[in-house]
Amino acid sequence: MTSTLAQSQSHIPLPSIPPLANGDRLTRLEFERRYFNMPKLKKAELIKGVVYMASPLRFTPHAEPHGWLITWLGVYSAAKPDVQMGIEPTVRLDMDNELQPDGVLLIRPECGGQATLSEDGYLEGPPELVVEVAASSAAIDLGNKKRAYRRNGIQEYIVWQVFDRRIDWFRLEDGDYVNLEPDETGVICSRSFPDLSLDVGAMIEGNMAQVLTMC
Repeated sequence: MTSTLAQSQSHIPLPSIPPLANGDRLTRLEFERRYFNMPKLKKAELIKGVVYMASPLRFTPHAEPHGWLITWLGVYSAAKPDVQMGIEPTVRLDMDNELQPDGVLLIRPECGGQATLSEDGYLEGPPELVVEVAASSAAIDLGNKKRAYRRNGIQEYIVWQVFDRRIDWFRLEDGDYVNLEPDETGVICSRSFPDLSLDVGAMIEGNMAQVLTMC
């Protein structure tokens, strides 16, 4: 019986490409090979050589604030022909980091931007600004992910910590991130994008009419 079972198990076909799993340590090329073989997988990231796979997203703590941020960036970019905005693009930063930030704002390459579009349609290099909604992933977004963004030269990084009712806007200065503080009216202004300003309190409250008056 044991011999028969062993023989039958030896004929079970193994997948030619292993699936991604949380915690896998992979090169970027191997990460892409496995990711592309899982078309139903919505979001996975490689951060410092480690695979992170997103949990299902709830509406109030993630999808809704994500939509507000994207609306703000989209309205801004609509009036700026040298600027592009994207939602959850794959961004190839280096051989250990391939991420899908919640949103990016970038200067077009022909206008002096840092990121370029690869032949297969992915961003390569650092966008000028990245946004993340950190409802349940604050430890990742403010830890290894933040370090990867800093090391690869992403100039500005916005993290909305929904449960803490806090928005941090980091600016890269002398190789490190410093936190931009709101002015006396509660507004933070970008250093990389002229006229991009955020009423932090209005965004946290979901007062988009007020937020969009700044665009």
